[in-house]
Amino acid sequence: MPASIYSIPVEKITGEPASLTDFRAHVLLVVNVASKCGLTPQYQGLEKLYEKYRGQGLVIAGFPANDFRAQEPGTNEEIQSFCTLNYGVTFPPLQQNHRRWPRKAPALRRIDCRPTQRRRRRRSAVP
Repeated sequence: MPASIYSIPVEKITGEPASLTDFRAHVLLVVNVASKCGLTPQYQGLEKLYEKYRGQGLVIAGFPANDFRAQEPGTNEEIQSFCTLNYGVTFPPLQQNHRRWPRKAPALRRIDCRPTQRRRRRRSAVP
């Protein structure tokens, strides 16, 4: 059986080593985020959700990724500054990670329910 997500090391956006074990007793919401996409306003909604429920144990783990149309091109420092200044984000963003295979971050691999390789669709021979 694969390792628990809590046993996989991650890094804080500041570069410090971390572990999701710190949040084991909490409700953990893992979110793929980007600062320059049509869904960027999600930061505001996520922060409201975090403010409302963090006292009850909610933790939002934001995984920034630049794998989709270069929508998270900044450094970790720029990402953190953007999120704080524009959306008042206080939930713990993690270091920028890859979201696509084969370079996908280990924690994201663990929670992804898809197979590790894409299957090619077979075309049926229809007469």
